[in-house]
This record gives sequence, C-alpha cells and structure tokens, in this order.
Amino acid sequence: MAGLWNHSLQWVLACFSFCIISISAELQRFEHPIKANGSLGLLVIGDWGRRGHYNQSLVADQMGKIGEKLNIDLVVSTGDNFYENGLTSIHDPSFKKSFAKIYTAKSLQKQWYSVLGNHDYRGNVEAQLNPILRKIDRRWLCLRSFVLSSGIVDFFFVDTTPFVDNYFLRPGHHTYDWRGVLPRKEYLAKLLKDLDLALTASTANWKIVIGHHPIRSIGHHGDTAELIVRLLPTLEVHDIDIYINGHDHCLEHISSTRRKIQFLTSGGGSKAWKGDIDQLNQDGLKFYYDGQGFISAELTQTEARIVFYDIFGKVLHNLDLSKELYSIM
Repeated sequence: MAGLWNHSLQWVLACFSFCIISISAELQRFEHPIKANGSLGLLVIGDWGRRGHYNQSLVADQMGKIGEKLNIDLVVSTGDNFYENGLTSIHDPSFKKSFAKIYTAKSLQKQWYSVLGNHDYRGNVEAQLNPILRKIDRRWLCLRSFVLSSGIVDFFFVDTTPFVDNYFLRPGHHTYDWRGVLPRKEYLAKLLKDLDLALTASTANWKIVIGHHPIRSIGHHGDTAELIVRLLPTLEVHDIDIYINGHDHCLEHISSTRRKIQFLTSGGGSKAWKGDIDQLNQDGLKFYYDGQGFISAELTQTEARIVFYDIFGKVLHNLDLSKELYSIM
C-alpha cells in the first residue's frame, strides 16, 4: 500500500510543474493556459516514432518552423508513438532516438500530450505511461484517457485501442500489454461513463476529442466499426466539434453527414502508405493526402483555424470554423 501511495504522489508531483489537477470528474484533468490575447495554438502529429527514418526528421523540421511561426502553446500526439512495438522499458533508447533527439526545435519545447496507439500496446505500456520519463524529457505526458482544459477549449483524450476486437480475438503474432485494461468489458464501460461525465461537465466553447483510431477514414484501415457503435453516439449526444485521430498514415478531413462533427486524421508523422485509398466510402470527404505531414490548430473563443501541411511546409488544406459563445441554460 505504501508503494502505491508513493507512486501516486510521484505522479502528482511530476505533473504539478506544468498543470493544475482537478478531480471534478473521473478522468484525470490537466489545465494548460491560453495566451494573453485569449488564443491557443498547437500542432497535432501521429504515427511518428521511427528514430528519424521514413521522413520523420523532415516532418519534425517543418513542425519546428510552423511552430515558431504560429507561436504554438502545445503539441498533441495521436498515438503510435514508438514503432514497431512501443517501449520495452523506461530505459529503452527509442525514447530519446525517436522523440527527445528528433523534435529539437525551440518551438517544440512545449508540453506534449499523448495517447497510446496499437503499436504502443505491443510494448511495455506501463513504461510509456511512467512519469519517470519526464526526468529524461520534461515535455512528455502520456496517459490512457484524460481531459486537457484551456478555458476556451476542452480536449478529451480517449484510449481507443481496447475498443478494437481484432487485437483481442485475432492478434496474430503480436503480443499486447493489456495490464490495466482487463477485464475489458468493465474497462470500456467505465471509460465511456467517465467520458460522458466529463463532456457533460464541460463549459468550454470548443470540445475536441483525441483518439488513435479513426471513426471515419478512407485510408488503409478505414472506419473503426467498434468506435462507430460505441464511442460515436456519446460524441454526437454532446455535440462535439472535432474528432482527431491517427492510425491511418495520412492526412484527412471528413465532415459528418449527420452532425457538425469534423473528423480529422493526422497520422503522417513518418511512414506513409501511398495510393491506399478506399474509393467507395467517401461520403463527407473534404480532403485526403496519402503522404507525410501534420496539422496545426489556432483557436479563439469563437474561431478555429485548422491547417494541414506536408513535409515541405506546404499548406495542403484549410478548415475554418466559427461558433457562438457557449452558454449555460
């Protein structure tokens, strides 16, 4: 019991240097300040950790340039942070070789908020979640599911890998680290309940959900049926604005044909799959790019601008959203 208490205290102290923790909902909550002018800027990258290979370093260079230009406040990772099989331990050299020594630009020395992808679950999940990694690189924060609040926007990070049946029923030659997830039925039920509570409690004008797996995609993996059945109804009930994912190694924008939700894919952090496109599932498709790149987002209380970039910093696609101020009836 004493060991568990010490571990929990260590985690709180590690987080306290950059955030304020609230326990108003079951999901752990962090706060990140906005700029003095009331805006927030960030970059979103996914499927990246390949020790600089497959153009990861080129993407990182452009992220640094765009990050400086926009004066970003934070970086979001949509998962698959370390290929091919996550981290082996807190001493795994991949942490430095795929993260700390790659994203070296001054503008990227901001807090990173990350979720796990399916490749991360093939390694030692507890290592990647361990706050000890912050002693190696203070930017790192990775949890299964949590809430990040910046006043004008709430980000809801969701652990999507345990939703996918194939990882449990047909894992093939892969081994997954399900510690903390089993029994699966109870884990998912609690996650969905906690997410519902957090969304209900949110008074932010913008609500953005981050997960690794796509709800809608025309890429290699396509739609995630389990998320459409189990996660999407909660997001629709709460009228969220944006769902951002990785998993498919591309950049993508699909608008919901039923609600106002914008489905964005940022999975071009390194290896991409050229020409791997579903030609039959393109309802609501606004943009698709089968190459490497990343996304930027700039938000104010009533405006949001999303921009997609390739590895040369070329703007590929823009999305501009606006809305009235949120009010409590």
